[in-house]
Amino acid sequence: MVKYMIDQEELADKIIETPLEKQLGSGDVWEKHIDLDNDEVLIVGYKEEENLCEDNEEEECLVTYSWYWELRNSDTWDLIQENHDTDLTFCNETEKEPWSDESTFEEVGDIPGNNICAFSDQNRIEDIVDDIVREVTEWLE
Repeated sequence: MVKYMIDQEELADKIIETPLEKQLGSGDVWEKHIDLDNDEVLIVGYKEEENLCEDNEEEECLVTYSWYWELRNSDTWDLIQENHDTDLTFCNETEKEPWSDESTFEEVGDIPGNNICAFSDQNRIEDIVDDIVREVTEWLE
């Protein structure tokens, strides 16, 4: 029996278009909260995984982030399902300017060869939205 169905294209649009918001508390965590019609909320976010920055503020450095998503009850905030696998990651050359959904390689600029973060390894929200939609749709069945 189907618990709840949502149009996959509509869900993908909501995931892409909902703005990221910095979360209060410890760590560098950004989330999108997407209300679903079944008293559930989908949270799509990223968190800092590894910080390779030196104490010297003038040196360029890298911070690695990983994407995650959760399905929660919107009333009780109970966790229903989650994916916190760290296989979808991206990195940034400075922790002062985290990547947003609209970031491009040109905006980030060159990264020193000794601290390389390959642009091909970047997972932007548009790159992973189909994975998120596929899994969330399975959760909602």
